[in-house]
Amino acid sequence: MPPKRLRQKHSIHTVTALAGGVGASKLLLGLYDVLPDPSAMTAIVNTGDDITLHGLKISPDLDIVTYTLSGIIDPKKGWGFRGETFHLLKRLAVFGRVNWFNLGDRDLATHIHRTALLAEGKTLTAAAESIRTALAVKSRILPMANEPVPTIIESDEGDLHFQEYLVQRRTEPIVRGIRFEGVEKSQPAPGVLEAIRDADRIIICPSNPLISIGPILAVPGIHEALRARRANVIAVCPLVGGKSLKGPSDKMLAQLGHEPTAQGVAKLYADFTATFVIDPADKTQAEAIGALGMNVVVIPTVMQTRADKRKLARALLAL
Repeated sequence: MPPKRLRQKHSIHTVTALAGGVGASKLLLGLYDVLPDPSAMTAIVNTGDDITLHGLKISPDLDIVTYTLSGIIDPKKGWGFRGETFHLLKRLAVFGRVNWFNLGDRDLATHIHRTALLAEGKTLTAAAESIRTALAVKSRILPMANEPVPTIIESDEGDLHFQEYLVQRRTEPIVRGIRFEGVEKSQPAPGVLEAIRDADRIIICPSNPLISIGPILAVPGIHEALRARRANVIAVCPLVGGKSLKGPSDKMLAQLGHEPTAQGVAKLYADFTATFVIDPADKTQAEAIGALGMNVVVIPTVMQTRADKRKLARALLAL
């Protein structure tokens, strides 16, 4: 049965979402399903996770968002193709090549295409547009910046690229700091500031605030653009009951001296977010979050089914 589309009575015509990774893609899929016109949604996606392996330019968050909206994502893993195989990766290991980062056989075509476009002088924005168009995704998908801005984890084991920390070391090193290398020389990708300026509603997806949303905010001009639209910004807390549903958000917040709670995340967003959405599991923190000058909305935020994703999306658009 096709999803019920949101009625126009709420006067939400355009939506811009800041996104990174699996948690964000779930909400984006719900929005994609219920918006009257999915082409009215723009996703601004974290590229701090991007990495070069085997000579290929890999953009994990861009691909997770694109694959999810195109319907080819592996729903259990939340990344890669459904029913993917890894024959090429196994052959690379025979030659002693890096194989800790999973690259599926069909997924590799995306990375080869992106790498070729970049080698031809095209931008990451142009590559993202080419990929989402080929996969028939109606919504616009923008990288936060065209320039490389790798997220570096400063740990007790030394500096690690975020993928080394997350995938190779499985978040075992203790995080001492985070930096976005070269971000001061970057600028918002074409269309990013306009998407923030012109949107009827801006949604901060339930992504890791430090390494998914943080890199986007660090690109010069984006934080300021959000602050100028604060009244229209809604953030969905990625923690439920003080725990991450996916990834190391809670652990990273605690190791860097932040509260691993809904209130702790709200403090990071308060200057550019007017409405903060928390799960009923965290309703006891509503008053403290409200004291930060934010409107607090308590609704279920756990998205286990497609229906859950649509329900949360409808609720956010109806606020």
